[in-house]
Amino acid sequence: MLLTCDFAPSLGRLQAAASPRGVLDTAPRTAELTFLPPLATFNQMVKYSTLDRTFSALSDPTRREILQRLARGPATIGELSHPFDISLPGLMKHVRILEEAQLVITEKKGRTRECRLGSEHLDDAAQWIETYRRRWEDRLDRLGDYLERKKGERL
Repeated sequence: MLLTCDFAPSLGRLQAAASPRGVLDTAPRTAELTFLPPLATFNQMVKYSTLDRTFSALSDPTRREILQRLARGPATIGELSHPFDISLPGLMKHVRILEEAQLVITEKKGRTRECRLGSEHLDDAAQWIETYRRRWEDRLDRLGDYLERKKGERL
């Protein structure tokens, strides 16, 4: 099957039409596109969505400081808000993002909301980082060996 593609300047976009007979329109601004079927289909979004959420949550310095504070033990939202120059609703948004990434677990206790670390996803991120750290160390070791061999050949 051939797919023709015309640019429509008045619309500012491409218009595409399939031709089952395989005849390509020879008008100007027409191109033939060939589509190859993918060799394998997999959804990386499922694999990395947890990591993406974790790293996104960790990208903000305020959220990292919240995690550092919670590493010392559970704290209420009010206790977490003291060192920061932000409103209580602003802090709640940061805690909610950490909670969505499952880095923090909040629990209502009476009239307060207590937060504590939920480190399972931090462990996933640490494992991912360790995997890539080992790969890069192996590559750098091989590069060092190669450079030493080349240096020895020159002498």
